Amino acid sequence: MFEFLSDKLSKVFQRLGNKGKLGEKDVDEAMREIRLALLEADVNFKMVKEFTAKVRERAIGTEVMESLTPAQQMLKIVNEELISALDGKQSNLITAPRPPSIIMLVGLQGSGKTTTAAKLALHLKHTGHQPLLIAADNRRPAAIEQLTTLAKQIEVPVYSESPRSEPLDICTHGLVRAKELASPWVIVDTAGRIQIDDDMMAELARLKEKLSPSETLLVVDAMTGQDAVRLAGEFHTRISLTGLILTKMDGDARGGAALSIRWVTGVPIKFIGTGERVDAAEPFHPDRLASRILGMGDMLTFIERAEKTFDEKQAKELERKVKTARFDLNDFLVQLKEIKKMGPLSQLIDMLPGMQRVAGKLTDGNEENQLKKIEAIILSMTPEERHNPSIIGGSRRRRIARGSGTLPQDVNQLLNRFNQMQKFMKSAAGGKFAGKLPRNMTGLFHSR
Repeated sequence: MFEFLSDKLSKVFQRLGNKGKLGEKDVDEAMREIRLALLEADVNFKMVKEFTAKVRERAIGTEVMESLTPAQQMLKIVNEELISALDGKQSNLITAPRPPSIIMLVGLQGSGKTTTAAKLALHLKHTGHQPLLIAADNRRPAAIEQLTTLAKQIEVPVYSESPRSEPLDICTHGLVRAKELASPWVIVDTAGRIQIDDDMMAELARLKEKLSPSETLLVVDAMTGQDAVRLAGEFHTRISLTGLILTKMDGDARGGAALSIRWVTGVPIKFIGTGERVDAAEPFHPDRLASRILGMGDMLTFIERAEKTFDEKQAKELERKVKTARFDLNDFLVQLKEIKKMGPLSQLIDMLPGMQRVAGKLTDGNEENQLKKIEAIILSMTPEERHNPSIIGGSRRRRIARGSGTLPQDVNQLLNRFNQMQKFMKSAAGGKFAGKLPRNMTGLFHSR
């Protein structure tokens, strides 16, 4: 996720860090590179123009020019403006004055709408609610069967009828069932089309008028880039959306849609899909996403995933180590062994400060190979080396490389990235960069 943009921006800030004090010419050069990086990442042109203008206006003032750490201040400004462009704060699901609260999912065929319905249901279940799914997509073959199968996997009730039934009737009867079950939430999977047409929009308008949903969420494929932005704009104009769900974010290395869609449409992003598994969805946090884009990781999401995966004792111990900057390679190895539960390796690494490029640098991009190679390197170390990697010198690196069937360069790359991560954690935990790093990062290791 955002691999292309993160790599480009990290190089910009690395060059700024090497310059020391910054002048207006340095800022303008950096802004030109940031502008090109955003455009190449398929971010909307008007957004790029406004975003870079705001960053430059702040950067050429005393905030950067008179700072003792100008590169860090520049990073702080970009981070804050990214968060602002992404809506500034998390947009939670809207509840109805009286239950059940209805979520109506809309979108084109192939966007992942049916799977997203199950993901939303699982999210609500994890927050202590028991939702009801309504299978109102009677146009796509096997849509009802697919939702029923997913509902069984997550142990959530689903209401369905014959594909010959009218969607309006299915939803009406489904709401009766929801009241019988006392379900606080109802998620409606509506029918889509290959492309927008008047019949689909008229059907969705009738459903919305009848259901009066508290949320009308468009499920859109992030990998379609600016097409996703245009699609969201048209849906919003015709049926008035309350939110967006971006699917296939794990396959979108550029990220243009995620950065543009809120700015262009004015509609908040509520959730992002990060994989095919039914648990691969996250509430959208603008501050966390901006942090990932800028290579600073996302430790809060990392801890939340760990809490879902481990028992309470393990989770508390992991959180203690992260907060006190004592997370070592032994702990990282535990994460690798639990990777199938926590999610793909690339996503886990993406959440760790300084580790975002480990996977791509160590292997050919195959996640199974990544896992095996990194795990082999760590397992070839002694317990003392895992706990204190700083003792690993040249001879030890060669021994570890031989033991793991890798090259000394591979060991070096892993250790260098892990060392960067540890330094970042110690700095953040000790408050060294207080007032210089973005707000969400300064308090990261002190509070939840």
